[in-house]
Amino acid sequence: MTHGPLVDPADVPAWMGKLVEATRDLDPDLFRRLSPPDHVIARDAAVLILLGEGPGGPDVLLLRRSDDLGSHAGQVAFPGGKADEGDDFPIGTAIREAVEETGVLPEGVLPVAVMPALYVPVSKFLVTPVLAHWQQPSPVCAVDPAETAAVARIPMDHLADPANRFMVRHPLGFTGPAFSAPGMLVWGFTAALLTVVLAAGGWDRPWDQSDVRELDVAWRSSRPEV
Repeated sequence: MTHGPLVDPADVPAWMGKLVEATRDLDPDLFRRLSPPDHVIARDAAVLILLGEGPGGPDVLLLRRSDDLGSHAGQVAFPGGKADEGDDFPIGTAIREAVEETGVLPEGVLPVAVMPALYVPVSKFLVTPVLAHWQQPSPVCAVDPAETAAVARIPMDHLADPANRFMVRHPLGFTGPAFSAPGMLVWGFTAALLTVVLAAGGWDRPWDQSDVRELDVAWRSSRPEV
């Protein structure tokens, strides 16, 4: 499926229109750099970038994975997962996974754009982000505590606040953007996608990219109970 808008940007709220329109012109080369190597057979997966409007303005639905999972334990992510047979990929996959993980009611979710797929080397997934408008927000929760520890709607203004943005250095040496949210450290694939969304949607603000923190230190700081 090619990337770009699924609806007329004029048919979504004004705060979301710029983001939907921007998906038309996202640089495929930027995403192609995160393509699987020729010798790797990647598995299809999709995530749902679900934006709604709450008391704090536009927000995004995120979840924190259970600490007991075998992979990506404790990490913050968009709802999503691997494609199942019979899914209307990628939209059907993204919405199905969001329902299973957060209990969101699908009838209140309007898919508005598809972004280029990105390869996640650690899991060998080729992940297609699906952007959606939460037209009719519904209660959400961690449906299965064995898989999901928490679900939260995080305001875009909070994520864009320079005080909540920094870089983290992974023990393997690479660095990437990160966000601080209540009880959560957002980094890796999710933080990279949020960085694109903030910029494309016009929420981005200058922040100190020279502030580089060790991943394990930032992780502990975000979760004082651990």
